[in-house]
Formats: sequence, structure tokens, C-alpha cells
Amino acid sequence: MLNNKVVFISGASSGIGYSTAVLLAKQGFKVYAGARRIEKMESLKKYGISALYLDVTDNSSCINAIQSIINNEGKIDVLINNAGYGLFGAIEDTSLEQAKNQFEVNLFGLANLSKLTIPYMKKQKFGKIINISSMGGKFVSPFGGWYHASKYAVEAVSDALRMELSQFNIQVILIEPGIIKTNWDNIAFDNLIKTSQGGDYENFANKITENFKKIYNHKFATNPEIVAKVILNVINSEKVKSRYLVGFLSNILVFLHNILPEKIFDLIIKGNYFL
Repeated sequence: MLNNKVVFISGASSGIGYSTAVLLAKQGFKVYAGARRIEKMESLKKYGISALYLDVTDNSSCINAIQSIINNEGKIDVLINNAGYGLFGAIEDTSLEQAKNQFEVNLFGLANLSKLTIPYMKKQKFGKIINISSMGGKFVSPFGGWYHASKYAVEAVSDALRMELSQFNIQVILIEPGIIKTNWDNIAFDNLIKTSQGGDYENFANKITENFKKIYNHKFATNPEIVAKVILNVINSEKVKSRYLVGFLSNILVFLHNILPEKIFDLIIKGNYFL
């Protein structure tokens, strides 16, 4: 299949970003993959994917990556803001420096790459910005306050961008994954165990971690390739929805959050009674 669309994906060294890069390259897109761990992207090159060093918290790195693509291709048709991670820990135990870094990566990095790309999309009068949010942008779990706050903010910024850019034929779409088989949970919950050890939250944190580990190791947890297929469909479709929930437990948990009293939903999330 021939396709002249140019796609730039951040956070492409693993998980959803890596799988999406491979799928799009196989479909004929010209794919540029960005991440800090550039050695993790060596295997992408066999698919014709160009790997770029990218630290979304470093403005110079973002500028250099975008400019490199423009110099080579003259355009960017699709930007997939996938870079992000989960910071878990009690609000009391989490330093503001850690919290600020969560926002630097998950929100401000996304916003900066979008700002740098938008002028080129406006010039060509076409573009799609696909922001990888989370079902965690719809409800909150204990110890995930800063992570959820960053994803709530991604939802808000994406909604504003969607309305602002519609006049330029630039679409902004949110992908809201549920439980996906990636390394996300190990990073998030290892930090939770570390910060809670010996403190007032230790027992509760251990319980939450045990329950969430069961969920992420569940046989029904969604492979990142499934999310990649949704992204492919979004890119190929002229008419798109504003947001797509995808993956294990995403639809049911968001549905329950919308219909249940807060006290009941809190009990479900704190005890993970859906297991």
C-alpha cells in the first residue's frame, strides 16, 4: 500500500507508541519515531521508520525533531502525542518536583509538540493531532492523583485545541486506553511501593498495588496492537469522533463512574471489587 502521509509519534520506544509506529509503517506511512531511549528504537529501522532523539521536556529537542522532519519531508500530516508515564504515590508523599515533572511530560510536552507542528499543518490546510490520554482522564484512583490530574488536563487542552483548529481543517482526537499490556504499571506502582514504605499509607498502597497488578496481568488485558489499530482507523477516516475509549475495563469503568454515586464508585475503586 502506498501512502504519502508523514506521521510523527512521540514515546515510540515501547508499548503503544512502538506498536503504532510498526503498524503505520507496514501500511505505507512515512513514520518518524521519537523517544529519549533511542537505542530502544533500533529495531524500528527494519520497517523503514526513522528514529529521532526526543525529550519532550526539552524545548530544543522538540524543535530539532520537528525541524528534522520538515527538512526531510516538508510536512507533518499526523502528530501522535504518546509520550507519557504514570506517577503513583500519595499526594502527601509525592514531592512537588515529581508532580511538576509528571505535568512536564504528560501535558506540557504534548502541548509544545502540538504548538511546533500546528503552523505546518495550517500551511497545508490539513492535519490530525492524536493525543494519547487514558481512561484515567475520566476518573481517579487512590495514589494516582498527579497522574490523573495530568490526564484530565490533556482532555481539557485537547478539547480546546479541537475547537480552535477546526477552522483550519485540523482534527484533534483523544485516544483513552484502558488496561494495556505495557510496562506502564511497573513504573507507576514500583514508585508507589517505594514512597509508601514505612509510612501511614503502606498497607493501603500494598493492597492497591496487589489488586492493580492482578488487573494488568489479567488474561483480558489489551495488547497495544489493538490501540494501534484504532489509531490507524482514526488516521484513515475522514469523519472521526472526538475521543475513543479502547481496551480492557475502559468502557465499563467510565460507564460506572458516570452513573453511580461517588461514594459507591469510591468503594469500587478503593477495593477493586470488580476483580
